[in-house]
Amino acid sequence: MTKSTRGLLFWAPRILTILFALFSSVFALDVFAETKGFLETLAALVLHLVPTFLVIVLLVFAWRRELIGVIAFAGLAIAYVVVMWGRGFPWVTYVVISGAMLLISVLFFLSWQQRLRARTAGQQPLEAA
Repeated sequence: MTKSTRGLLFWAPRILTILFALFSSVFALDVFAETKGFLETLAALVLHLVPTFLVIVLLVFAWRRELIGVIAFAGLAIAYVVVMWGRGFPWVTYVVISGAMLLISVLFFLSWQQRLRARTAGQQPLEAA
């Protein structure tokens, strides 16, 4: 496997997770449309950013242990559909949110597989090089 392919497999899930966290944090901005006081708005903003914080924490744990990312993001994708089903969202909402998390999970899986193959072939993993 070429170094550029290994680099792509290493960085793709991490960059997509950061982009997903940024995307999900955009939904928290609707708290500024409400006319509440400063503390109420701040509390609402923090509450709306909990999913973003969760994604960031998962990324920190999955950065070097890709299997955590595989399990966590697949679990979050399934949990999102189960919890949010029947709330009147169009189907594309489920595809965008859960699909992105499933894609991240698959990419972490491929990154994990690449790391295992590199170890068995006697190569150093990309981030250690």
